[in-house]
Amino acid sequence: MIEQFKELGPVWQALIGGCFTWGLTAAGAAMVFAFKTINRKVMDGALGFAAGIMIAASYWSLLAPAIEMSEGLSVPIWFPAAAGFLGGGVFLRICDKLIPHLHLFSPMSEAEGIATKWKKSVLLVLAITLHNIPEGLAVGVAFGSAALHTNGYTLSAAIALAIGIGLQNFPEGMAVSIPLRREGLSRLKSFNYGQLSGMVEPIACVIGAATVVYAAPILPYALAFAAGAMIFVVVEEAIPESQQAGNADIATMGAMIGFTVMMIMDVALG
Repeated sequence: MIEQFKELGPVWQALIGGCFTWGLTAAGAAMVFAFKTINRKVMDGALGFAAGIMIAASYWSLLAPAIEMSEGLSVPIWFPAAAGFLGGGVFLRICDKLIPHLHLFSPMSEAEGIATKWKKSVLLVLAITLHNIPEGLAVGVAFGSAALHTNGYTLSAAIALAIGIGLQNFPEGMAVSIPLRREGLSRLKSFNYGQLSGMVEPIACVIGAATVVYAAPILPYALAFAAGAMIFVVVEEAIPESQQAGNADIATMGAMIGFTVMMIMDVALG
């Protein structure tokens, strides 16, 4: 099975990985067919879990390999990781400033980005879509790195990252669809909005893989860029959202568990 997967090439591998992560977003959104509401403690724990996975993936799967790949370059070994990491944060900050969106559990008065009259459902989808862009790029860059065999980066490591990102996408899909159902949308519409937020991931995966395959010298910068973008999302959205209802202990333990799960997968499979 793995051998057949290897023969597909990095761009096709990334597309499949992106469809997998999108599929788990849809699976999370499908919970709306079983529940109209969900306990806030459960949701906060799940969001903390997602944050933990993203933090672990940013270091184990992205930043650490970026630093290893920078050995022997004409710049200081720390430079590609630092420049790419900050560049990812700046990119997400610009997107955050320009794209209209609304964070989970926030009233319409706190919508961010360019002022618009779009509905709350659309703004919620755009908020999760912003999360998914760096996640998709990270998975795509990982498959591209594996194809280049740079510093021992393996296909198993890329698959582990895709699985980790997929796992944390499950609560994100649920976090969109169930609140929309609670506000009166039909189950089908709530599901469609929830899974729609993950549709960008296959696209971002393909872009990430193609970029590093056809421009190999930027690989350490690309890995660090994806890490910086994900950490921006964690610090600016995921962690604050998981703790604003007074469930800080549950959210924190969720983050610890998520970090541990992603670390184990990366070390064991990578």
